Amino acid sequence: MAEVRNDSERAGLVRQLTRFVMVGGFCALVDSGAYWLLLQAGTWVHLAKALSFIAGTTTAYFLNKRFTFAGAADRGASQAGGFALLYTVTFFVNVGTNALMLELLPEMRWEYALAWVVAQAVGTTINFVMLRTVVFRH
Repeated sequence: MAEVRNDSERAGLVRQLTRFVMVGGFCALVDSGAYWLLLQAGTWVHLAKALSFIAGTTTAYFLNKRFTFAGAADRGASQAGGFALLYTVTFFVNVGTNALMLELLPEMRWEYALAWVVAQAVGTTINFVMLRTVVFRH
């Protein structure tokens, strides 16, 4: 019986992770698209990163709530508040990682893209763990 439950829990985790990656991929397109558009418009790089993060995050909240963690209990304002708190922390981690990478990387053609990817990877890892275990827990 415990073996069946472990298989079911493992399948649920894989399903959530797959959906999280799919939603995250779409939200990354929103984030990176906004980032590149803002950079092309001459926006200061750190402001462009902040605004693009907000666009991607807003999209992520609604899609993750609806598709990735749909089985989680809806705790209303406390759930939205937990999400906002998590993404506020992740915001500073993401923008800070992006700025740090831009300082550390040598000037090259793809430095902004590489900094964005590293910042995204760090933030995404934090988000999945915290969304699954705290914000959208069963």
